[in-house]
Amino acid sequence: MTVLVCGGAGYIGSHMVRVLREAGVAVRVFDDLSTGHREAIEGVELVVGRLQDRAALDVAFAPGDVEAVIHFAAKALVGESVADPLLYYDNNVIGTLRLLEAMQRHAVKRLVFSSTCAIYGVPETDRIAEDHPKRPINPYGASKWMCEQMIGDAARVGIRSVCLRYFNAAGAALDGSIGESHDPETHLIPNVLRSVFGLAPDLVVHGTDYPTPDGTCIRDYVHVLDLADAHARAIEFLRENDGAHAFNLGTGQGLSVLEVIAAVERVSSIPPRWRAGVRRPGDPPRLVADATRAHQILGWQPRHSGVDQIVASALAWHNQPRY
Repeated sequence: MTVLVCGGAGYIGSHMVRVLREAGVAVRVFDDLSTGHREAIEGVELVVGRLQDRAALDVAFAPGDVEAVIHFAAKALVGESVADPLLYYDNNVIGTLRLLEAMQRHAVKRLVFSSTCAIYGVPETDRIAEDHPKRPINPYGASKWMCEQMIGDAARVGIRSVCLRYFNAAGAALDGSIGESHDPETHLIPNVLRSVFGLAPDLVVHGTDYPTPDGTCIRDYVHVLDLADAHARAIEFLRENDGAHAFNLGTGQGLSVLEVIAAVERVSSIPPRWRAGVRRPGDPPRLVADATRAHQILGWQPRHSGVDQIVASALAWHNQPRY
């Protein structure tokens, strides 16, 4: 079996590629390298192209050995999506449509899609389950929800799918050999670490007046290796299960921005420098998962997602970044 990993040179995709290869699975990566890194997937077959390009996708599928697709290739910055929504609908929605068409042309019937808790919008409950209303409050979340609906409809033409709605991906390979490297970097933990190492100005905490215990946003942080494990389980699940399925991936435990900053200080023994700033548009106060379905149906349990474990792995990467 060959798994085609779209967006496989990116942050989560590169960890997925490593997990698959360690399990003995053949992997081909499709990536436009706009945010991904060749160095993160050394020794892996790479087809460079955009999802919107039918011809490039046909090259990736042409050997005829692809049995399943994992789709990470997306724009994923909330603020950017608010500023340039059409970019997100073109890249995320049209790109996913072209991928589904390519799968149909090449008779590939299994798809695992990287979705997001942003489809839910402002939560109505402390923990969000899969049946929570879908009311995204930014174009990023709206684009992902549109993709999920298309993927669900594709079950009518035989494409089996799992949409994994994960919360905040974090951490790095445990040996620090691959990790998170974005430009610009918008994720909290790498930005706290950059302030610790003096690689960036003081961290800006975007909003200290939210209706939360310490006034800062609360998020559910999941280690990138736990996310990769869930995708591998989803591929196997689709061997025996038709139709379209969705699962939340999270720990069920929310951490505020200030609690994450405290964890970085605890693990690194260096107090991060930070200052209060204004809220970012499109940020809900609290996003915490109810991942009961993933536990019960996929047998998935996060094994690396304690905050100190996440920070320690990210710290190992930032101590020796390769790209």
